[in-house]
Amino acid sequence: MSHHYSGPHFAFPRGDARLDYTDLFAFPKPGDASKSTLILDVHPSFDVIKSGPTTPEPFAPDGLYEIKIDTDGDAIANIAYQIRFAAAKGGGQTATVRRLEGAQAATTAEAGEVIVKGAPVSMGQEAKVTTAGDYRFFAGWRSDPFFFDAGAFDNFKFVGKDFFGDKDICSIALEVPNAALGKGLMGLYARTLISTDGGRSWVQGERGARPSQTPFLTGEQNEAYRAAEPKDDARFVGAFAHSLEHLGGFAPAEARRVAGTLLPDLIYYDFSRPAAFPQNGRKPSDDAADTFLTIISDSKIKGDGIGAHGDLLSEFPYLGPPHNTSR
Repeated sequence: MSHHYSGPHFAFPRGDARLDYTDLFAFPKPGDASKSTLILDVHPSFDVIKSGPTTPEPFAPDGLYEIKIDTDGDAIANIAYQIRFAAAKGGGQTATVRRLEGAQAATTAEAGEVIVKGAPVSMGQEAKVTTAGDYRFFAGWRSDPFFFDAGAFDNFKFVGKDFFGDKDICSIALEVPNAALGKGLMGLYARTLISTDGGRSWVQGERGARPSQTPFLTGEQNEAYRAAEPKDDARFVGAFAHSLEHLGGFAPAEARRVAGTLLPDLIYYDFSRPAAFPQNGRKPSDDAADTFLTIISDSKIKGDGIGAHGDLLSEFPYLGPPHNTSR
């Protein structure tokens, strides 16, 4: 899986599927070099522990969902996009999007300039897209774009079936003017937070960027890793190295070297170049699973034979309609 089921033993972070960060994408808008698309996916539709569906409520109203952007190479956010959801009259949810910049972007608080307000959340097949100035925004249930052989759950004993082929996800997509992102190479990560006191304080439930690292490489440091920030990731090199020794048969020194290339946990993106994971950004069609398998197996495994989903769209919000039509 990507970041799906990234709590201990494939559970959800803090026991809440709505806080489970799964994927982060960043790529130039097709046909428009002046804009980029950022997509944060959360909340898998299926619970592998209980072997059943998760809650139909897409997002946690007492949660915050953030995309953090480091523009100067210190793994600390200089820009952030923050999304909070609320119950809508008559049912459903609406979203408010804020942009934070400078020191404020690195804090843990609900703050920043409101750029989208009261955007409807999509529950069904139709993608409800909100336009606000130079931004476009979508949030709601969509087809999960991640693809990985179901054998990933059984020590990578592949069975020739895509576990995610019929699964859904809750997607947050934001089309952003490049002028609002900074210049040159940037590092991105996503995180989810939860409040138990009405928004006065926040606890980080999950964070990540590169696919599959948290569920497979953090080991006994899973909880500490999910609560940390990329600027502190050097302290997890040992945990990653231990997992690489176990999974790929790496010698200790080589395991530490490879672990160091995976941290800090950021996706690097330059909007002036085409997106292709892991070199630059990430598109929903990029085969992140094969990249991960090649790394952790020391190139003994080149891929799982599973390809991108055929329901991806060529236009915003890019992910296909949800499979479940009964929500």
